[in-house]
Amino acid sequence: MLKSIPSIISPDLMFELLSMGHGDEIVLADGNFPAASHASRLVRLNGVGVLSLLEAIMKFFPLDQYDKENVLVMKVVPGDTNVASRPPIWDSFETIIRKEEGDDKYLTPIDRFQFYERAKKARCIVATSETAIYANIILKKGVLLPKS
Repeated sequence: MLKSIPSIISPDLMFELLSMGHGDEIVLADGNFPAASHASRLVRLNGVGVLSLLEAIMKFFPLDQYDKENVLVMKVVPGDTNVASRPPIWDSFETIIRKEEGDDKYLTPIDRFQFYERAKKARCIVATSETAIYANIILKKGVLLPKS
């Protein structure tokens, strides 16, 4: 155990986060996402939800400050009647991200198959047990600037 590391962050996940450079992306995937077939590196966090994981990661993960599309979500598939056009979990995503990164951060919805292609290129996919639908999110890592 280490100080100030949320217990939800497994050693494998911490390794992946520390290995990321600026511009690298990580996918936090819900329980329905085809993580195993899309991941170059897969971290499983069974029993964990995306919101609690996002909250833990955002305490120390800088978003790419040079790319406004640094937080991506999967657009609702046209005609999907199982969810509103803006899934409720997205409001929670924005609340968590803005708490740590500021009010000028927004989600960028992208097409389902674009999301899959981005996921295949990501540093890793973290597979969770999240049951909410459209609860997949891609975070693009930024840089830590020197303290003045």
